[in-house]
Amino acid sequence: MDVAEPERRRILAATSVSYVVVILDTSIVNVALERLSAAFSAPIEGLQWVVNGYTVSFAALLLTGGRLGDRYGARNAYLAGLGLFTLASLLCACATGLFSLVAARVLQGIGAALLVPGSLKLIDHASPNAEKRARAIGLWAGCGAIAMAAGPVVGGILIDSLGWRSIFFVNVPIGAAGMAMTWRIAHDGPRVKAQPLDILGQVAAIIGLVGLIGVLIEAPAFGWTSPAILIGATVTLFACTLFVAIERRGDHPMLPVRLFRSAVFTGSVYVSCASAFVFYGLLFVLSLTFQQVRGWTAFETGLALLPMTTMVAAGSMLSAAIVKAIGSRRSLSAAFLVYPGGAFGLILAGTTTSYAYALPALLAIGFASGFISPAATAPALGTVEKERVGIAAGVLNAARQAGAAAGVAILGSQVTETITQTSGTNPALWLLAVVSVVTACIWWRMSG
Repeated sequence: MDVAEPERRRILAATSVSYVVVILDTSIVNVALERLSAAFSAPIEGLQWVVNGYTVSFAALLLTGGRLGDRYGARNAYLAGLGLFTLASLLCACATGLFSLVAARVLQGIGAALLVPGSLKLIDHASPNAEKRARAIGLWAGCGAIAMAAGPVVGGILIDSLGWRSIFFVNVPIGAAGMAMTWRIAHDGPRVKAQPLDILGQVAAIIGLVGLIGVLIEAPAFGWTSPAILIGATVTLFACTLFVAIERRGDHPMLPVRLFRSAVFTGSVYVSCASAFVFYGLLFVLSLTFQQVRGWTAFETGLALLPMTTMVAAGSMLSAAIVKAIGSRRSLSAAFLVYPGGAFGLILAGTTTSYAYALPALLAIGFASGFISPAATAPALGTVEKERVGIAAGVLNAARQAGAAAGVAILGSQVTETITQTSGTNPALWLLAVVSVVTACIWWRMSG
């Protein structure tokens, strides 16, 4: 049954507000890294956990968050997620140490894993008409694109004027406003018949993902052959193997492995993961470089990142037209070849020359990132049945979050000891280029 227009507008307003906050948190925290390092005497490994505490919990619980929305109602899941996210933001702002900040960031990720799929389900239920639903989702995604573009600048202004805690305090009134609007929503849509949750699979996924990111972050400090890292790697391998076995044999798997029988779907998941690896890993590295090497303030760093994040929005808006003109196979492969071009441009520009030399590379990388996400989504969803579109979209989003966490862990670790040197970011940039070229080749083969 269709929903009245005033109700539809309330739903769209409430869900868009929450999505803006979630997307802001993926970019705004990077601008605060230097202040957090000074406040808590945190090494790069600690800063990586601040970023990844949020991203890892978001990625690991996203599929279960969507299922909980099906089971208990999208409105209830959305309210629970937004309430937890808002409370966790307050805890982040009040953190007295690095551990408490990372723990609060984990809670933020759990809240996001509930509210993001819940918000999409609310929009879907409120707009049975395909045209209205497409416009609503477009506006919802557009708000996220604006948040991504504005995040570094907004963060810089807040940090320089009110301190790093302000980037978390600002979430509290926004989250409260979103909850107040959601309370007025009467329509929740139909609930799916209760199915057993994949608890064992979820636990294995959490252990595997946390273990992998932990090993990647801590190995440079402990040493790759240290007992702690070897034990961590063993536990990670066991958890990942167990997860695959559970998902293949379980009656109600959180991740239906038959989705990966399609080479196009598998390639799209890998492409989504690799693009997030490159973009968010580079965002972490550049944020540190601009502040620690160039000595820029948080606001100056936000302005420096603005061209790149703005081009993410531009690439996203032009993606459909480009794919329609030349196809997803050629366009996605070409987009991944833009990444190494941008990386070489940043290598040539260095870390101490005029920012103008780095600007073209930043614009190119931002556009490629914005283009890839929607361009990889359409072919993947086109390979699954209509009733599995939701779970397929959840898999793609989880892959992006996992890729972002891995990018921060691996590319961030490349500059642990050398960031103060002129060529300190070069190892990360060379690795970025290699991953991008390999991904272009893989997609060309799997999509053919």
